[in-house]
Amino acid sequence: MTILAMDQGTTSSRALVFSDDLQVQAAAQQEFTQHFPQSGWVEHEVDDIWMTSAATARGAIEKAGNPRIDAIGITNQRETVLIWDRQTGQPIHRAIVWQDRRTADICARLKNEGTEAEVTAATGLLLDPYFSATKIAWMLDRVDGARARAERGELAFGTVDSFLIWKLTGGKEHVTDATNASRTMLYDIRKGEWSDAMCKLFNVPKAILPEVKDSAAEFGETRPDLFGRAIPILGVAGDQQAATVGQACFQPGMMKSTYGTGCFALLNTGDQAVTSENRLLTTIAYRLDGKTTFALEGSIFIAGAVVQWLRDGLKMIREAGETQELSRSADDSQQIIMVPAFTGLGAPHWRPDARGAIFGLTRNTGPAELARAALESVGFQTRDLLEAMRADWNGAGDAVLRVDGGMTASEPAMQFLADILGAPVDRPMNTETTAQGAAWLAGYRAGLCPAPEEYAKAWRLDRRFEPAMDQALRDRRYSAWQRAVNAVISV
Repeated sequence: MTILAMDQGTTSSRALVFSDDLQVQAAAQQEFTQHFPQSGWVEHEVDDIWMTSAATARGAIEKAGNPRIDAIGITNQRETVLIWDRQTGQPIHRAIVWQDRRTADICARLKNEGTEAEVTAATGLLLDPYFSATKIAWMLDRVDGARARAERGELAFGTVDSFLIWKLTGGKEHVTDATNASRTMLYDIRKGEWSDAMCKLFNVPKAILPEVKDSAAEFGETRPDLFGRAIPILGVAGDQQAATVGQACFQPGMMKSTYGTGCFALLNTGDQAVTSENRLLTTIAYRLDGKTTFALEGSIFIAGAVVQWLRDGLKMIREAGETQELSRSADDSQQIIMVPAFTGLGAPHWRPDARGAIFGLTRNTGPAELARAALESVGFQTRDLLEAMRADWNGAGDAVLRVDGGMTASEPAMQFLADILGAPVDRPMNTETTAQGAAWLAGYRAGLCPAPEEYAKAWRLDRRFEPAMDQALRDRRYSAWQRAVNAVISV
């Protein structure tokens, strides 16, 4: 019994074949081009999303020896907006990516009109261009004739999961799951339905919205020509929620943080939709068997992307892994602080207008010091999130942080994370937690994988990073970070 997990990310598409005991049998990955038409704008070619997803799925199956695939799970970059023609499947515009800030003025206007409290009460989110609603409205208003076509029901909106399902099923299914719906700023997370009030506020016709299902549900079957036979799609979750499932964070108080292009920390709050007093997000962690589990989430826009900037922007390294050795050779006397607000600051600041800065430069500052500052910026930002979670929910106080994602391979980054948090950081044996979460959801629905409590027993620790930094130094370093962030915000 075999499960295919399709993991469509911000900078690449991946696919992994899992056995029914969730061991990776094979994997394939393809990067695709990022488009930056203007400062703060980020787009993807819709064909790139689909072609790399289909190609990596076929590639992983071939590498695994062409086994019979019994179920498919999908996990995806969230909030990214795609709108396409229901008849032809043709997109009306490039995909507008979650990182995109073009609708900052719209969000600022709505906030000045006093609507944010209403938005937060319904959706658990804050007024920010990060989420889908204002991107949808922008696309409908800027593409000639799009709004009229949308109101006639000729167009379909979807986050990436919804578009992939549409393509996989040959246009038969226009669906999504509760986790992805909860990131659109159009979904009432407590009522579990699209919000009429939010659709009216953001001027989004309900006719373009997909049907919302549980995270483990029947989402349709693939076209037989894609993989040789029709395969049921049985699991869907946004990437951060899939990682929460993959890390087996099923109990209230459990917390995970994923370090990919961005960094996203989720704290399971059980059946409580906790309203944050510290500008975190209230979101859906997963919905199984009709029961919703909620989470507090902190979103950092730039994590692994800062290493990509060292590689692609500064041409300072050729491979991301080089930052590990570089950072170890950095001059300890230089306390360089990098605030990587390339596309604004996420939680708990929510300043889309902020831009990046580096503090403490000297004539002796070189690649090693910049590499260390880049890795440390991720630890500092994570502490911002954890401080807010501790203030919002008592159960976060003694949480051990489970980590996953590409950056967790960096020993210096993970040790600094434990040091600046003053808390243990657990890295699992399997760091493919996002894809594994999608695979478990599909396998659970298919009856191939165990229930949550049994699945959680299979989680295995690779290494625990214990804090080793002196408390006084920890406080000084974090205070310096806070001053740097305040300087960026005040510009």
